[in-house]
Amino acid sequence: MVGAVRVFLVAVGTVVAFVRPTPVAAQVPRNDILLVYLDCQTRGCDFDHFRREITFADWVRDRADAQVHVLVTGQQTGGGGRAYTLAFIGLGSYAGRQDTLAYVSRDTDTDAEVRDGLTHVLTLGLVAYAARTAAAQGLQISYTSPATADGAVAPIDDPWNFWVFRIRAGGFLRGESRQRNRNFDGGLSGSRVTENVKLQFGASARYGYSEYETDSVTTVVSTQTNWSTYAFGVWSLSDHWSVGGRGDIGGATYVNQDLYVRAGPVLEYDVFPYSESTHRLLTVQVAIRGVYYRYIEPTVFGRSKESHPTHSIEVSFSQNQPWGNLHTSVEWFQYWHDLDRHLLQVYGGLELRLFRGLSLDMNGNFARVKDQIYLSGVGLTAEEILLSQRALGTDYRYNLSFGLGYRFGSALNNVVNPRIR
Repeated sequence: MVGAVRVFLVAVGTVVAFVRPTPVAAQVPRNDILLVYLDCQTRGCDFDHFRREITFADWVRDRADAQVHVLVTGQQTGGGGRAYTLAFIGLGSYAGRQDTLAYVSRDTDTDAEVRDGLTHVLTLGLVAYAARTAAAQGLQISYTSPATADGAVAPIDDPWNFWVFRIRAGGFLRGESRQRNRNFDGGLSGSRVTENVKLQFGASARYGYSEYETDSVTTVVSTQTNWSTYAFGVWSLSDHWSVGGRGDIGGATYVNQDLYVRAGPVLEYDVFPYSESTHRLLTVQVAIRGVYYRYIEPTVFGRSKESHPTHSIEVSFSQNQPWGNLHTSVEWFQYWHDLDRHLLQVYGGLELRLFRGLSLDMNGNFARVKDQIYLSGVGLTAEEILLSQRALGTDYRYNLSFGLGYRFGSALNNVVNPRIR
């Protein structure tokens, strides 16, 4: 027994000695080297790649330790790519200085091409700050001209005239000895987006089928189908005003609708210029629509079909700043034939840096639901309720998620080690 204890203690001592942390040269701050904090929550950010390629700066884990805070935001473009805005915010000895650069990826770009494009623009932005540090001695500048052989810049040839189309199809199969699930979906869409006009259309469908054997003689079957088509156009009136129209046609078993048709105009006002949309938006959107519903089963009001005018008002605000991100909206929807039939919905999302290392994330929404004129008057079976085949009558719905995180330790964040993930 004593011998076994000795062997165990020796083994533990060997492991402790092996894993004892040792100084890592790459984590030691270099004198007079630019300290950068990267704040990039959008798609396409490959921090490992940035750290490998941009070696004339030290990357820090907290904004309070940085000389430059790089805030990267992105929005989808009409062509299916993504428009990135990179804000370089000076801190410490660079306080008061701010630069902004842009990068636009294409829908056909691979992840590697997007990553390289962002790396290029990020490098350009940081060079202006690194030029004032000791790293400037090791920087080299080169230029590759995009001009054609005769010196003229090649014109852009777009035979599609800004139209972009997408087709998709997919599904999944999953099962066990006593349950089976099958889901299939597909769709197509097209869009044309310019500075003055945005046009989009699309169609999609989904079918879901599930079987559950509750005992040797009973099998519960669940099916759900929905399909939809839509088209809308938006015209720019000014840097603050937009007007458009939208139409939808479809059907969904979950809300007891064999067919729905909705169409009408939309007017929107942005308090801030639309050109600032990657940093802040405050919009008020008003829509008036006519709706027509044909039901699978008669509703609780005894209707097999009906048509009504409706209106909605939505106020949305979003902001991306060095202290974090905030997104919130309030929507009011109402039927004209019965003003008691309405929906009030509030959404909010917050990512907040409270102080060094401590951050708060919250997302949630709450809805006061009084617009369910589609509820089936036949009633729901226990299976339909438990398997979420049909919508239940409710006065409200909500969800909330939150998290608080604290990060501490080394200020530097240079090392990239992808082994055994």
